[in-house]
Amino acid sequence: MKVHFIAIGGNVMHALALSLHHGGHHVTGSDDIIYDPARTALEKAGLLPDSLGWNPLRIHAGLDAVILGMHAQTDNPELAAARALGIKILSFPELVYERSKNKERVVIAGSHGKTTITSMLIHVLSYHKQPFDYLVGSTPRGLDSAIRLTENAPTIIIEGDEYLSSPLDPRPKFLNYQPHIVVVNGIAWDHANVFPTVESYNEQFKNLVDAVPKAGSLIYNKEDSAAEKICAPAHKNRTDIIGLPYGVHSNRQKNGKTYLKTDENDVEVRFFGKHNLINVSAAKIVANRLGISDARFYEAISSFEGAPRRLEKLTETTQRIVFLDYAHAPSKLAATVQAVREQFPKSRLVALMELHTYSSLNLGFLPQYKNTLKGADEMGVYINPTNFEQKKIAPFAPGTLKNNFNSKDLKELHSIADIQDFLQPKGDKHTVYLLMSSGNFGGFSPQEWAKSIR
Repeated sequence: MKVHFIAIGGNVMHALALSLHHGGHHVTGSDDIIYDPARTALEKAGLLPDSLGWNPLRIHAGLDAVILGMHAQTDNPELAAARALGIKILSFPELVYERSKNKERVVIAGSHGKTTITSMLIHVLSYHKQPFDYLVGSTPRGLDSAIRLTENAPTIIIEGDEYLSSPLDPRPKFLNYQPHIVVVNGIAWDHANVFPTVESYNEQFKNLVDAVPKAGSLIYNKEDSAAEKICAPAHKNRTDIIGLPYGVHSNRQKNGKTYLKTDENDVEVRFFGKHNLINVSAAKIVANRLGISDARFYEAISSFEGAPRRLEKLTETTQRIVFLDYAHAPSKLAATVQAVREQFPKSRLVALMELHTYSSLNLGFLPQYKNTLKGADEMGVYINPTNFEQKKIAPFAPGTLKNNFNSKDLKELHSIADIQDFLQPKGDKHTVYLLMSSGNFGGFSPQEWAKSIR
């Protein structure tokens, strides 16, 4: 195929472009901004555009398809040229479906836990050398890409995002995959810019559940009230599908370590927190559906080190530990803080998070953050001032964050210097630092800062 990617710099978009390129297809692309790691990866493969920006001359009748990313706008000149020439235009979820329509498709959905559950399954299947393809939000440990699409793998494991597929396709990405096995791990309102109400957001998951095909499997978190409300009726009323609810995996804690209780023996694992004990229950059920026995699942999961940026330990000394997490939406934030607080009950907990998405900077959505940092001894919220300008939103009035997070002690941070000052070690008490963001802290590097910890 000859394929052109509009907005090739996206996390999944560039990984998909590289996958097709390595598969022998002719790939070109464009974008108006490309950050690392995408930039370096594309340059190494010879796919980095010769210049940034949009050029309709890149679009020609010899293309088999144009892949349209969400970063592009509906008035994109390359998109206009493709439409004028009648070239097939696909979102990346549509392309993934086209490349996997003869496979068994497993979609991991939910407002939180998607990347971790998908990464757990990738680890277990890889451990047992099972052939499979995958699509995940961040590159799994031990692998060199966030996506793998082959001709012969019988199964594909897909992290199914509920966000829109492309500027031309307002359907959630997960609906385009047409899955045989669906996991709904929890539902908490997000993406207020496209789903302005809780009801409109929840409706997307109802549509996903309704789309489970005959003889398909619906696997859902029974301890999440929204997921239970949507999935349980389908489980009860649809006799043509298999409904499999799950909750927190039976476990015990000892000396700061977590053990999964099984019929045979207790299995030590390297992750912790209630949310991860829910995630592992989902992963086990999916693995069972794919032919992995409980014993083989536990054998593999004991060596799972977690997904990148999901409670990723950056450093540990006798006095300090630094974790980096992707948490940014309210439900993710609360679960992550709670997990660390419970794992280190006697330590001083310093929590820093970044608000940078459209939803998180929306005054109508901000009350969802109430008490999400509760449990931290010190809490800071960073906002890059340029985010307000880029999103054409008025900056918050003084005290807005303190009121909405329900903490008079919360520190409002607006620069790298503010972050560095907030993170300065104080006293000799054992301290856990928890840094949470789906952005980049305005250029502040948690990884580099963690190297300086003593």
